[in-house]
Amino acid sequence: MSAFDSAAAQSTIFDALVASARKYGAKKPILEDQERTPLTYLDLIRAAFALGRKIAGFTAKGERVGVMLPSSSGGVVTFFALHAFGRVPTMLNFTSGIRNLKAACELAGVRTVLTSHRFVEQGKLHDLIDALETMTKVVYLEDVRKTVGLPDRLFAAAAGALPKQFRVPTRPGDPGVILFTSGSFGTPKGVVLSQANLVANARQIAAHIRLDPDWVFFNPLPIFHCFGLTGGALLPILEGMKAFQYPSPLHIKQIPPLVKDTGAAVLFATDTFLNQYARSAERDELAGLTFVVCGAEKVRDETHNLIAEKFGPIPILEGYGATEASPVIAVNLPQDNRRGTVGKLLPGVETRLEPVEGIPGGGRLLVRGPNVMAGYLNAQGGIDAPSGGWHDTGDVVAMSDDDWIRILGRVKRFAKIGGEMVSLTAAEDLATAVWPDSRHAVIALPDPKKGERLILVTDRRDAEPGPLVAHAQQIGAPELAVPRKIIKVPEIPVLGTGKTDYPAIQRIVDAELQRVA
Repeated sequence: MSAFDSAAAQSTIFDALVASARKYGAKKPILEDQERTPLTYLDLIRAAFALGRKIAGFTAKGERVGVMLPSSSGGVVTFFALHAFGRVPTMLNFTSGIRNLKAACELAGVRTVLTSHRFVEQGKLHDLIDALETMTKVVYLEDVRKTVGLPDRLFAAAAGALPKQFRVPTRPGDPGVILFTSGSFGTPKGVVLSQANLVANARQIAAHIRLDPDWVFFNPLPIFHCFGLTGGALLPILEGMKAFQYPSPLHIKQIPPLVKDTGAAVLFATDTFLNQYARSAERDELAGLTFVVCGAEKVRDETHNLIAEKFGPIPILEGYGATEASPVIAVNLPQDNRRGTVGKLLPGVETRLEPVEGIPGGGRLLVRGPNVMAGYLNAQGGIDAPSGGWHDTGDVVAMSDDDWIRILGRVKRFAKIGGEMVSLTAAEDLATAVWPDSRHAVIALPDPKKGERLILVTDRRDAEPGPLVAHAQQIGAPELAVPRKIIKVPEIPVLGTGKTDYPAIQRIVDAELQRVA
């Protein structure tokens, strides 16, 4: 752990990679995936130049190039290859559906999409490709690699020796990546993060948590999501740790043995996935972890307890972030891990709390700092910068005197019932406390008598209001926070990032209410 130096974070992404290679040694293995062929810093830099030179042949400097690849060595090499030649990686969420994918390409002005035959075959993504081909040129990396000849390899060798002389010059303030918000509550927005934003967030995390260059980071989260990209790929590589990329967090049985086999010290996950890994894993498969970092959703007490009972005292560090903040805003510490919070504010992040009517003891969180985005893409292809550098997270939080953050809920996730503000997140927590092994989502609908009413959607087959009411009375929670209408489903829909898909929940509720009307 070291002090955060904001000036040192003013770097382009490729130059930060080159600086890390010098600091930790060009021959240090830094990247690996399930193919089990580790790449050193030098391998990564040479591969980026070889591939990037080919991509540069059919794209323009500054062009927003679509990337539709899983978390893999190839995905990371492609990201750095685009940076070596001044292109902007535009990460496409292949789990978001055809409509959202086409909207993302249109918004960002993507003309070329990079993907792989193997990935499309294994993921059965042919429908997505057909849709993308109506508006973009789809290029397969296997086909590109076949054209890499001796001149390209000689160029890459020379560039590996003198990377700063061969890379296309860019500035720290230039776009580093375009990502699309998860769309939990509507149409995804295009977020432009500068190169300095991404480098700064990696440096902020390193200044916040003591990291060891001997560690292996195991990342099964998608690199189209900021947590998987910054936390799972850029952070370890820029801080001298091997980044092990795995293509899908859904491979519940395959991941725990690999965590053991790779000697991983840090695992990136969400609560849902971690809980499933812990249930599937043998006792020795996760026991070697130093800690787990969880984001995207609240970590349940049940998950904390399950890990502790089965694998020993491995801290689950719950963190908090937003795509617009590159993404990490706060995270717990191994030596000070406070359950129920999302951790301590990262160095260099300023906060402002704005009062929310009817919600005492907290406020709407706005953040500003070196990791806060350049802005949102607008329909004209430009960038709308955040006013005064402040990003409105839309989250209602409480902050302690020593800058630890507790999430009270999203502004959109409060209902007004009988004149009282009720947190839908608190209502979900109530259901989780009663049925910890199940997954739950609560939404609010208009109600002619009380203003709004709560609907619980759950995969718990025997869920009834009675136990919820009893638990609320036992803990002193207001009865207004208890959903009286319960809809049971085989499974709760989630986004590719692991978050609950609330638009899909809304559709389930609408369909059910129409059915019984």
